[in-house]
Amino acid sequence: MMQRARVSRGLAPAGFTLVEVLVALVVMATMAAMAWRGIDALVRSREVAQAHLAQTARLQTVMAQWEVDLRALQDSHSAVQPLAFDGGNLVLTRQASTGLQVVVWSLREGSLWRWESPAVRTVQDLEDQRQRGLQQLAQRNPALRAFDGVAGWQFYCYWNTAWANCQSTGTTNSSAGPVRTTTTTPDGLRISMQFADGSGLSGTLTRQLEVTVR
Repeated sequence: MMQRARVSRGLAPAGFTLVEVLVALVVMATMAAMAWRGIDALVRSREVAQAHLAQTARLQTVMAQWEVDLRALQDSHSAVQPLAFDGGNLVLTRQASTGLQVVVWSLREGSLWRWESPAVRTVQDLEDQRQRGLQQLAQRNPALRAFDGVAGWQFYCYWNTAWANCQSTGTTNSSAGPVRTTTTTPDGLRISMQFADGSGLSGTLTRQLEVTVR
């Protein structure tokens, strides 16, 4: 009986040693860490892609609005020009259902801003609204921010079969030769926009549009 009991105990399976358990835990921890890094990288890539898509969609909306404003240009037949650009602000006079509106696009501190006035009917109101728009934009009202991440922009005007910097004004002819004028509305407008680092966009966006003043 004693001998049989001894044999039975000798055939019992042996358990895991402490070293084997530790090795198994290290392997599992390593695999879990690798899996976590993969999931984290996937999530980050997805967030970056979504942010890029949102930024692109926002830019398309802004450019569409810019084109709508330009296509509705209206000459007030006064000293208030239908289109004027001073380097930092693009000021437009556009047709509205009940009068004329002043629209100001501005580039300030890496962001595009847009302000529009209520419809008015007098030249004095147009000038007053233009000044009010510039003041509102100077106050950085968040509701007026249209797009972030712009490092710079430039507008080019199409005068007399050639593109020129809008700030160089138009050209007319006289007996003394070409003369610069600041009152000529261009036949076309081109915007060249540079994006800032970290904006989710890169390079330069160029868009041009024929200008038709009513």
